[in-house]
Amino acid sequence: MRNTAVRVRNLRKAYGGRTVVDGVSFDIEHGETFALLGPNGAGKSTTVEILEGYRRRSGGEVAVLGEDPGTAGLEWKARIGIVLQPTGSGGLFTVREQLRQFAGFYPRARDVDEVIAAVGLEAQAKTRISKLSGGQQRRVDVALGIIGRPELLFLDEPTTGFDPHARREFWELIRRLQGEGTTILLTTHYLDEAAQLADRVAVIADGRLRAIGPVATIGGEEARVPVVRWIEGGASREERSREPFEFATRLAARLGGAPAGLEIARPSLEDVYLNLVAEASAESGDEGLAEPVDAGDEIIQEGAR
Repeated sequence: MRNTAVRVRNLRKAYGGRTVVDGVSFDIEHGETFALLGPNGAGKSTTVEILEGYRRRSGGEVAVLGEDPGTAGLEWKARIGIVLQPTGSGGLFTVREQLRQFAGFYPRARDVDEVIAAVGLEAQAKTRISKLSGGQQRRVDVALGIIGRPELLFLDEPTTGFDPHARREFWELIRRLQGEGTTILLTTHYLDEAAQLADRVAVIADGRLRAIGPVATIGGEEARVPVVRWIEGGASREERSREPFEFATRLAARLGGAPAGLEIARPSLEDVYLNLVAEASAESGDEGLAEPVDAGDEIIQEGAR
């Protein structure tokens, strides 16, 4: 337990008669970057909100930095940082004013100008947040999440609205935080982002954990069998083979030469993820509806976002 930043056992959440998180269990070690992946309505947002202390669970056990997030106090809240999904709302404060205000909430906050530089908003430091572009406002969200020097940082779709260059800069910021020992829980729809940043990934679909492990091995050996692709008779074909080069040699012999478009590839994280989600959808027959919010569900209000 001393090396575990987040411990989740048999987590359940139900809204009315529908269970949206069903027996999820995982650990996140101190200093680890852990990516939680899943389609809309899979249960990952509810899982993260429970870990952040904003939604009560229906069952199971959760410990975040050694405490139950459902009952933890302000001292615990000061140890975590949260970057929520963008709301599109602006602000009357300038970037520097907003960060100075938030820095005052934490016992060992980062230097405001250092954070502004880290998220690439030096030229906008004196600009009202309401006047910033959507991508620039997203950078303010990230700055507010890290200003308190959190031990554990929740990043919920952090690079939404970033152009490719800004995303790469953000990745470098995350790598600096990793180097400082910050534990990070990341949700993202950019599979390349998870592959670049995460030590381990977990895939949740239809409320259940479908796979968990390092990026290079997620999904198990069967999911990593290479794919041979080629064009035959004007149609694209593909087949998985544990001996892809021998398969390609036999294919060339059958066709009287190397086929057009011959390609051998190992499944990427995106390939594995899509297969896992498709399998879950086939099992449940679910169309991937958004996670319901029951009117009677209790949202914990203390220390509101």
